[in-house]
Amino acid sequence: MLKLFNTLTNRDEIFEPVEPPKVKMYVCGPTVYDHAHLGHARCYITWDVLYRYLKFSGYDVTYCRNVTDVDDKIIKKAQEAGITIEEVSKIYYKSFENSMNKLNILKPDIEPYATKTIGEMIAMIKKLIEGDYAYEADGDVYFDVQKYKKYGQLSKQPVEDLMAGARVEANDKKKSPLDFALWKKDEKHGYKSPWGEGRPGWHIECSAMSKKFLGNRIDIHAGGADLTFPHHENELAQSECANGCDFVKYWLHNGFVTINKEKMSKSLGNFFTIDDILKTYDSNVIRFFILTNHYRMPVEFNEEALLSAKNGVKRLINAPKDTAGQEIDEESVAAFNEAMDEDLNTSKAMAVLFSIVDKIKKTNEQKYSNTLIKLGEVLGFDFSLKEKVKLTKEELAAKIEGLYDKFEIPCGTGAYEAMDKIIEMRNAAREQKDWAKSDLIRNELDAAGIVLKDSKEGTDWEAK
Repeated sequence: MLKLFNTLTNRDEIFEPVEPPKVKMYVCGPTVYDHAHLGHARCYITWDVLYRYLKFSGYDVTYCRNVTDVDDKIIKKAQEAGITIEEVSKIYYKSFENSMNKLNILKPDIEPYATKTIGEMIAMIKKLIEGDYAYEADGDVYFDVQKYKKYGQLSKQPVEDLMAGARVEANDKKKSPLDFALWKKDEKHGYKSPWGEGRPGWHIECSAMSKKFLGNRIDIHAGGADLTFPHHENELAQSECANGCDFVKYWLHNGFVTINKEKMSKSLGNFFTIDDILKTYDSNVIRFFILTNHYRMPVEFNEEALLSAKNGVKRLINAPKDTAGQEIDEESVAAFNEAMDEDLNTSKAMAVLFSIVDKIKKTNEQKYSNTLIKLGEVLGFDFSLKEKVKLTKEELAAKIEGLYDKFEIPCGTGAYEAMDKIIEMRNAAREQKDWAKSDLIRNELDAAGIVLKDSKEGTDWEAK
């Protein structure tokens, strides 16, 4: 039975959708003004795994992930580049889409754009004003936080504490420093509205899009931990006031990717783009690195962790034989489900996968290969990348040293020099038509995971 940690109640809860077997799931998508980085990869891989697992478990999932294509950052980027806001959004959405595809992240069922939902945002703001939850001030519209008595419940921050820490701006049009913008006056980049030309605030965008495509009440709302406050707190307040009912049953948040214990972010300038990392490591390595850690915990980015993930991926992806038939190992599936039902314990689930790898090596039974691929794909691993994760010559050095005694090679001989000597032995055997010795050498290398390749230029070797 699946349990998920609900940020709203601050505890693990048994997952029971509002209208089973249907599940309505909303994840805050990108603001398309720059290239996606590893922090984004963690967020969208995490919720991709949840989406895959819910479907694997038999739920009828509708997954909505928005695109914020109207925002201060997008406007600033357009001004700096001397192009239109639409051009900026188009460029960076395409970049984001390409990055998601490369990471083998499934496309959501619905991917709405903020600029295509302006009418719904205006309608929701009007309803908030009519209910006395919001007010207009010189072309701007603000949500009146004092009117929503449960404000602060998601982030566990009392209004009094928030008020004490709020920044008071000179000549502010707001009744309270905590009040947040639903509509911003903007005669240059705005849309027509009852309050004059302007554009929506960030928070109302997600409330309007989730309402339009999923309804007033949804099962899961997910995103990065940095969105808990103020974004999700404000979404919760305005949605419940506008819709007159509970908004989200389960609020889920993933932890940060950190560098030197600091959150990876564009504002700090300490980020690596997904495309940059994919130049060195494939999508399986990035996914392995992320899923080794529990999704709610911070994960420290470093080269050592990625190299470790790379080695793990090699074992995992290279293990299965070609699948045949439908037979699977039900015990492994049950163990996998048990791990995933513990608030998506992907680390424990991956341990199950490696236990299947061991069974493949010991028994070579086809059902274990079938099971490994089936469960591996629930975690989003791409087994078609098998040929791309071969060991490099450097990584094979340790294996080669294990062959020294068999071929009477002196200790201290370098790995490359040793391989040259072994190939020379085989070539000599072939010249003497000693096919038995030649085959014996090839078989010993094959058992060590080293393949010889003969060509007109000579004999080379590489990973199996």
